[in-house]
Amino acid sequence: MELRHIRYFLTVAEEGNFTRAAQKLGMSQPPLSSQIKALEEELGAQLFHRIPQGAELTIAGKVLRDRIAAIPDLIEAALRDTRRAAKGETGSVRLGFTGSAAFNHRVPNTIRTFRRKFPEVELSLSEDNSQGLVTALLTGTLDVAFIRPTSVDHTGLRIYPLEEEPLIVALPSTRVPPSDPVRLIDLAQEPLIVTPRSLGPTLFDETLALCRKAGFEPVQGQSAPQVASVLALVAAELGFALVPDSMRDTALRGVSYYALEETASVTLALALRSGEHAPAVLAFATESRFPDAP
Repeated sequence: MELRHIRYFLTVAEEGNFTRAAQKLGMSQPPLSSQIKALEEELGAQLFHRIPQGAELTIAGKVLRDRIAAIPDLIEAALRDTRRAAKGETGSVRLGFTGSAAFNHRVPNTIRTFRRKFPEVELSLSEDNSQGLVTALLTGTLDVAFIRPTSVDHTGLRIYPLEEEPLIVALPSTRVPPSDPVRLIDLAQEPLIVTPRSLGPTLFDETLALCRKAGFEPVQGQSAPQVASVLALVAAELGFALVPDSMRDTALRGVSYYALEETASVTLALALRSGEHAPAVLAFATESRFPDAP
């Protein structure tokens, strides 16, 4: 029994008339009658009584109708869901991000736009440092991640740079620098607050390289595990920090932000496995590269 036979049979059963059923199916009546007869021969059962007014189901025909009535709708739903899955409209995306990346406008914009366009995709979020996110991608516990790619191994990954984010100076609001933009050399005697290299290698390496290029070895102050806690220590007047420009949006009380005279930036990128082919993940990657305006 083929799908077309099911469709022919159900249409005749619904119309109770071969001529009307043929018109509804867009075919002539003789071929329709021949197809129903072939179906009856295949099943070894008469499905319709031919009567002057048309056709009515036999007992066997009623059993067949009751058993297969839902098949066309099931097939249509299956085809629809298959097409949606192929477009990335269903499924799941496990997303990771670094503490500093979370404050960049692209991250919330991408998540918001993606959820609006693909409301049936299950989206789960987790935070880690860039190396931890890369490890999770390669071991398959994450699908895609916003990372700082400079200090991580790219093997086995596709990396899409999204933007270069300038570094700025975060100072206690009680500490007014002698110039704006700030010259790093003017902060040579101030303790430097930074995440340990094991947790944030990109920002750690860039900060130390800038200080050394400015002509001094920074005074090591307190360390903090996340950029948000770094700013909390700055607010406590324990030193200064270099942070991505997007951290201005935190507006943390007790912290003031200044442009840096030295040109420096960190990259925000999206990473996914080289062999990734899940449509929902690829759809998210597309949104991250071309996010809608908020």
